[in-house]
Amino acid sequence: MSPRSAWTIALPYLAFFLLPLGWLALTSFWPDAELARPLPSHLTLENHAAALSGGGLARAVLNSLLVSGATAALALALAAPAAFAVARLGVRGGRALLGGALAISMFPPIATAAPLYTALRAARLLDTLPGLVVPYTSFSVPLALWLLTGTFRALPVELYRAARVDGCTPLGAFRRVLLPLAAPGLATAGLLVFVFAWNELLYAVTFLTSPSRRTVPVALALFGGEFRDPFVVLAAASTLATAPVVAIAVLFQRRVVAGLTAGAVKG
Repeated sequence: MSPRSAWTIALPYLAFFLLPLGWLALTSFWPDAELARPLPSHLTLENHAAALSGGGLARAVLNSLLVSGATAALALALAAPAAFAVARLGVRGGRALLGGALAISMFPPIATAAPLYTALRAARLLDTLPGLVVPYTSFSVPLALWLLTGTFRALPVELYRAARVDGCTPLGAFRRVLLPLAAPGLATAGLLVFVFAWNELLYAVTFLTSPSRRTVPVALALFGGEFRDPFVVLAAASTLATAPVVAIAVLFQRRVVAGLTAGAVKG
């Protein structure tokens, strides 16, 4: 396929996904007094300043970064060794483990909110950021496990065998040889887990009550009703809340693409 044909096919999809985000970003610079006009006479940063000064958005972004980063790190730390064991060590029950992980991921969050609330209250983790990381991690590990199992299976088995011949233990071969080569898959799984934790609303609004501990989705959900800011300020708050995720996605774009295509061909 020629580059021109590829762009002809890709442009409608890009427009479909990017135009709403572009319009949201433009609206965030729109003066409130000119919201009814087709185009603004000038652009302003006052909306962004108002979004940061009111509603606790800056604190919510920091909370979301901490929660999402901790969730991604824990999910990868738990899923990577398990995926390696299933893919390369041939552990008993590997298929059952993958099937169980898939079944767990199919549970709707609303079905587990009440028992998780009771468990977190008993553990005195309600209204704390670690109390949000625990359920996020439990629901993220199955996704990371499936992605990383495919990643480790796609790596040449000869590399693992060569490391074992050179004297590495299975854990040493995993840590020194396979784990660095699985970086694209780790980046893909980590980014998907990060985005899930960043966007999750139900658990965050259920388990967190203090305004200082709100995450971005909760802050945005309560932004207009609680503080009665104009629409353009809410657009600015949404743009600022989306920027960290977009920046991380762009930063790891190459590794994510490589991770998503790992195992697509055999050889």
